[in-house]
Amino acid sequence: MELLDIGIIIVYFGIILWIAKWASEGKKNTVFSSIDYFLAGKNQGWLVIGASLFASNIGSEIILGVSGAGARASMPMANFEILASLVLILFGWVFVPFYLRSGVYTMPEFLEKRYSKACRNYLSVVSVLAYIITKISLIIFAGALVFEVLGIPFWTGAIITVVATGFYTVLGGLKAVIYTDMVQAFILILGTAGVALFGLYQLGGWDEMINIIAKAAETPGNPPVDRFFNLWRPIEDTEYPWTGMLFGAPILGVWYWCTDQYIVQRALSAKDVSNARKGALFAGYLKLLPVFLFFLPGVIAYALLQKGMISFSMENADQALPTLITEFLPVGLKGLAIAGLLAALMSSLSSAFNSSSTLLTIDFYQKFKQNASESDLVRFGRVATVIVVLLSLGWIPFMNALMGGGIFHYLQSIQAYISPPIAAVFLLGLFYKWINARAAIVTLWTGFAIGLTRLVSEFMNNEGKLAVTEGSFLGYFLGINFLHFALFLFLFCSAVLMIVSKLGVPQSSISLESVTFKRNTKISFKWTTDVILTVILIVLVLLIWLVFSPLGFS
Repeated sequence: MELLDIGIIIVYFGIILWIAKWASEGKKNTVFSSIDYFLAGKNQGWLVIGASLFASNIGSEIILGVSGAGARASMPMANFEILASLVLILFGWVFVPFYLRSGVYTMPEFLEKRYSKACRNYLSVVSVLAYIITKISLIIFAGALVFEVLGIPFWTGAIITVVATGFYTVLGGLKAVIYTDMVQAFILILGTAGVALFGLYQLGGWDEMINIIAKAAETPGNPPVDRFFNLWRPIEDTEYPWTGMLFGAPILGVWYWCTDQYIVQRALSAKDVSNARKGALFAGYLKLLPVFLFFLPGVIAYALLQKGMISFSMENADQALPTLITEFLPVGLKGLAIAGLLAALMSSLSSAFNSSSTLLTIDFYQKFKQNASESDLVRFGRVATVIVVLLSLGWIPFMNALMGGGIFHYLQSIQAYISPPIAAVFLLGLFYKWINARAAIVTLWTGFAIGLTRLVSEFMNNEGKLAVTEGSFLGYFLGINFLHFALFLFLFCSAVLMIVSKLGVPQSSISLESVTFKRNTKISFKWTTDVILTVILIVLVLLIWLVFSPLGFS
């Protein structure tokens, strides 16, 4: 890297740390309370919330995974990003009012209000373990790919980023996280947009890129042009069938965007329902950008590879974007693009640290020490963040042994096995008061057991440690596409939830007033700003689906 690139990166770190310092100082002559530390004072506006939702979600594993999908001509993977826009509408209109009305700090706490302590404990433990073993490890692993391509040793880059991110998360809590997220969101958008525009310009424009891909398709083994720009695949496709994408992927989205502490905590910091909803809708609009800012650079990298202008292995296509940045971008733009990748890495990492800290403090420490003061909660929250940082560093040596190419596919497949029971319990619990606590915990553990069985069996089969015969039950079980599996597991868990509830005794209706829909409520429709923004967002999603389909692209 040249001096200008290094200077841009240093300025980026300086801005982020200054914002974190400002956020951590709090108000003068006031105690830094638990609401300030864990929910950013519950006075945040829609712009901050929406940008933070987007930045928290868009980690380096998303950018590398989606751009790698572009290089592999796997555009259906981008549907996860597009579908998120629709799920965020559901989040803003259906889930947000209940979360804010109930006054909870965490999603397990909400689950206790709706069901029982057993359900709360289940979600608390599963969430913390999932953050450390999957989210944080995946974020660090993807960041390590970036650093290695940049010529920075794995351990050096990973430790610097983890420690720097953990430092400002410990000091400022959620306020530091969401305000740095807001800045990081625009930095990563600016950086990746620069990569896409410069890459297209150097190729000679869109038409020339298509011509290069078409010429490359003449070589056996290379994908045709239409495979690069088609979001939909046949039902028999082994990776991303349209049925799985349209009906299975939203289940993953409901769990992630509507019930996961990692995401929902940003909406809990809103000053009111309107700002939380507008923030969710703003994030929905931002989630349409990855198709153009992350996927397209992967396609550009593939075209440049065919012209011999850059070099990377298609066996590890997740390195397409880092290679494009390091081997192709000019001085200045390279520094901005690297700052964008660092922004994605640090925003996701800080969110994972903060949500883990909140869960450990509110769902474990506060229950153990019920008379804990506000300062005790904040102090333990900071200690918990340090613990999570150390555990994350301790997990680093195991990541290379567990991870390979196709980061994004790996991430989504893991989520497909753990999300259906949680999504069913949350979603049906809001609409039906007769769904009871016993049914909820039975469903959670049953779904977890089935999902874990699939995950372990899949791992053992890939390692050659499991004898699977064609036509056997195990062969059929493992042969189900992971998105179809998520759909079937969700339907099965929903059936278990309803059957066990019908066989049991309903909970008190009075205790469920703030956590379930009220029947016979009159709904008056008005063309408010939120409604108009929602309609426009739905139209944009449908338009993108049409353009990038066999009917729209030619």
